[in-house]
Amino acid sequence: MQKANIDKTSSEYLSIFELCKDIFSKKTLDYGTSWRILRSSSLTDQLFIKAQRIRTIQETGENRVGENVEDEFKAIVNYCIMALIQLEKNDKLPQELTLEQAQLLYDEYAEAAYQLMLKKNHDYGEAWRDMRVSSLTDLILTKILRIKQIEDNQGKTTISEGIAANYYDMLNYAIFALIHLLKP
Repeated sequence: MQKANIDKTSSEYLSIFELCKDIFSKKTLDYGTSWRILRSSSLTDQLFIKAQRIRTIQETGENRVGENVEDEFKAIVNYCIMALIQLEKNDKLPQELTLEQAQLLYDEYAEAAYQLMLKKNHDYGEAWRDMRVSSLTDLILTKILRIKQIEDNQGKTTISEGIAANYYDMLNYAIFALIHLLKP
């Protein structure tokens, strides 16, 4: 893969992450970190609702609520970050976080997602650029169903990746969908 492609992807990816973090930060100012009360399974169900809404709009062409699909993909990015925090650090954190604490955690997981994207993007040769947004939506829904099954199995797997890996993949698929939707 050429360096220009990597640079373009990195720039677009980080730009989308900044949009998502801005929403996360503003909602934290409005609501605090009320999401900290949610169990991982509740966050997974919230992700399902968002992804299912996107798919319904894609299939029917109707949007009666008015919130656009792009906002739903941004919500998926942010809910994945929240889910990762809850999954990996829930017992180590106070219920209410300051804005600064929440942003530092956000940045930690955003950086991990970014590094994962760089590795996978290298190995897959930017295949996502030739994918349809509807396929990315379907992949997100597949990952959600996998997580739900793992949660129902009390986190036990025999061969597959764990829950965190699926959250990271969904987050990256949502960013790829946003790049498709928001960039010319």
